[in-house]
Amino acid sequence: MRILTLFLDGIGLGADDAKVNPFAAAHTPTMWRLTNGKRWLADTGRQQSDRAVFIPTDARLGLSGRPQSGTGQASLLTGLNLPRMIGRHYGPKPEAETRAIIAEHSYFRRLIERDKSARHLTAYPPGLLADFKRGKTLRSSIQQAAYESGLPHFSLTDVIERRALTAEWTTTGWRKHLNMKGLPDYSAREAGGLLARLARDYDFSFHSHWLSDRIGHRGTLERGIEILERFDALLAGLLAEWDDETGLIVITSDHGNMEDLGTRRHTLNDVPTVVIGAQADVFANGYERLTDFVPACDRILFGAD
Repeated sequence: MRILTLFLDGIGLGADDAKVNPFAAAHTPTMWRLTNGKRWLADTGRQQSDRAVFIPTDARLGLSGRPQSGTGQASLLTGLNLPRMIGRHYGPKPEAETRAIIAEHSYFRRLIERDKSARHLTAYPPGLLADFKRGKTLRSSIQQAAYESGLPHFSLTDVIERRALTAEWTTTGWRKHLNMKGLPDYSAREAGGLLARLARDYDFSFHSHWLSDRIGHRGTLERGIEILERFDALLAGLLAEWDDETGLIVITSDHGNMEDLGTRRHTLNDVPTVVIGAQADVFANGYERLTDFVPACDRILFGAD
């Protein structure tokens, strides 16, 4: 069995209010089919469909305050309750104590040490990679966890040669905003098919998207709808090529944000975890909070209790 995780930064389960919640307004039939025709909302509750399990997931982790990306992502990819360990929710980037914990407990690193293949399939443009290298920009907790594996981040060349995807899934943003030439041009649905093929090469693969969080902080409802409908198309292409018998797809997040555009702050809402595949029940058994991700992956990859 293999696992592909699709991470969308800053998506929670909000109210059924199409004026402030893109999830209540967007047309996302592929997502709805995974949840018995229901939208991904606060009152959806746990769902089991013919292909997936939908789990409202606690991102607060027993600590007061609004969950943040730094500690939320670190909790997801270490299996440890980082807010409890450092005494607060912290973000967006991990501070020194969190980075030290990630260095020791990164799930990417732990998998490679146990002879499993693990890869972060998000590529980054040359400028950002240069800033990482010279210490001008801190990595996010997800990027840090992947970096601790000892493998380099995927780059422009990897996008051109179709070994990785941009954070936005398609190359439109890089071509339009970064003025990059020679990039393959494909739709979101085609990107989903490519992601399915790339994931076949790894025991554990992970793709992270961040625009959802940016929209939550300073975007519009229309932009949120656009991103969700693009993700729905990606998911349709991915599911069309995915073999449920040999792998799981996990969709998750680190904290709520984009589901309530009536505020520009993170929310206290649960986040969605969606598990797709023949062993979805095994993964979902007892799954309640972000810290359950690593133990659930271990059950699938190692048969661990």
